[in-house]
Amino acid sequence: MPESLENYLEFAKEIAWEAGRLTLGHFQTGVSPEWKGDDSPVTVADRGAEKLMRQRIEAKYPSHAIFGEEFEAKETAGATHRWIIDPIDGTKSFIRGVPLYGVLVCLEIEGEAAVGVAGFPGLNEMVYAANGLGCYWNGRRAQVSETQTLDRAMMAHIDAASYDRYPGKGEAFKKLSNATYYNMGVCDAYGYALVATGRMEISCDPIVNSYDIAPFLPIIREAGGYCGDWQGNETIHAGEALATTKTLLPQVLEVVNGN
Repeated sequence: MPESLENYLEFAKEIAWEAGRLTLGHFQTGVSPEWKGDDSPVTVADRGAEKLMRQRIEAKYPSHAIFGEEFEAKETAGATHRWIIDPIDGTKSFIRGVPLYGVLVCLEIEGEAAVGVAGFPGLNEMVYAANGLGCYWNGRRAQVSETQTLDRAMMAHIDAASYDRYPGKGEAFKKLSNATYYNMGVCDAYGYALVATGRMEISCDPIVNSYDIAPFLPIIREAGGYCGDWQGNETIHAGEALATTKTLLPQVLEVVNGN
């Protein structure tokens, strides 16, 4: 009998929590980062948390594929299930002792992101969902904001200057910033969690890897919102990310695409 989405979700929550506890053992201890080829930091906590999650997945679901940030992908012939994991999304925050980093777990089934968990160990928060099962924030049902217009909307974003490094994104970001009521630098995974829980209306990144955004497609969809690319396509594989409410999506797309 196939495993239920409920069981997959419970397992994803377990490994996100366990990995999060591991990261807390290094958090605010002055841990020294190494620098990867793309100038992003990595720490013993990143590697340790990903190893833990991989070991747990391989022990319980040996036939499943695994794709993570810090180690080589595990490809399994004929696998219909793939775990996408990011042990610390927001390592820059982590190494500075800022508690906005996340532990991300997603399960793709037949190529669809079906289960998503985003744990924030430093905040004692977890947002999670599975297709058809709703979105939850620390056990409470979560939903996106009911704000109706962009001029009342709030947007979370990464370093504002970074949008200018990618063709077409800088101008679009400036237009969207000007169209919203308020925007603040709440970056990485936590910005998307804020959208899912109704505390922000928009979060966007000019460039992402699939493991940076994967759990938020089911999470935000189940919360009643949109997560995908900057053109309105629900996907985790576009290399960019935008999340908002379904009410505001047409307004956001009109601004960022100049329609």
